[in-house]
Amino acid sequence: MNPEDLFRLVDVTGVIANGLIGAALARKYGFDLIGFLVLGAASALGGGLLRDMMLGIGFPVALTDPWYLGGAFGAATFAYFVPLESKWSQRALSFGDVLALGCWSATGASKGLSAGLGVVSSIFLGVVTAVCGGMIRDVLVNQIPSIFGGNPLYATFSVFAAAQMVFFQSRHQYALGMGLAIVLCTIFGILARRYQWIFPKAYDLRTATSKMRKRRLQQPSAKAGRRNLRFLRRQHEEQQHNNPSS
Repeated sequence: MNPEDLFRLVDVTGVIANGLIGAALARKYGFDLIGFLVLGAASALGGGLLRDMMLGIGFPVALTDPWYLGGAFGAATFAYFVPLESKWSQRALSFGDVLALGCWSATGASKGLSAGLGVVSSIFLGVVTAVCGGMIRDVLVNQIPSIFGGNPLYATFSVFAAAQMVFFQSRHQYALGMGLAIVLCTIFGILARRYQWIFPKAYDLRTATSKMRKRRLQQPSAKAGRRNLRFLRRQHEEQQHNNPSS
């Protein structure tokens, strides 16, 4: 399979997976068919559209390749008629979410590198491709985007996958980089969800300093302890000196 066909296959796979996720959220909020289509398309195509507009190299591929709109609308229509609410359906959606994350991180970074961007810019473009569709989806339903907290290392694995894709593509190992980025991002994403790996929330240095001061006041310092020990020894020596017979 040549690189163009592999890119298209991976990109459209991410479109379908995220189209289902967006449509499942539309069912949760009781949207009609139009709501399903809009939310599914926003989730599935938002990151790729932003990627192509940032590159500025012609019309976005989502508007020129019928597989993209077809995949997004097809996935949303399927989820409209088939409720994805069972235990196994939810697991499949979680798998599809991290799968799409790996797919788009790899394709976004690859497209940036192919357009002549540097390493850091290509990695950034991969992350934008992977997470912005979900951000648009969450904003449309008045939710705080999950990337901003509470989602297990979502953007972290995107950075990892994009960096890996850049590394292998720069060494002319396109297919290997694409495959490893998707597989490893998916595996680590599943593990992060399973074991709830998340970053800590904002750290308040003033609060931490105040707690340390309180502990120091409540607990005698080592220096004070040594001073007290020397005082007790002197007292004991003085008592022995004053009472040599004891």
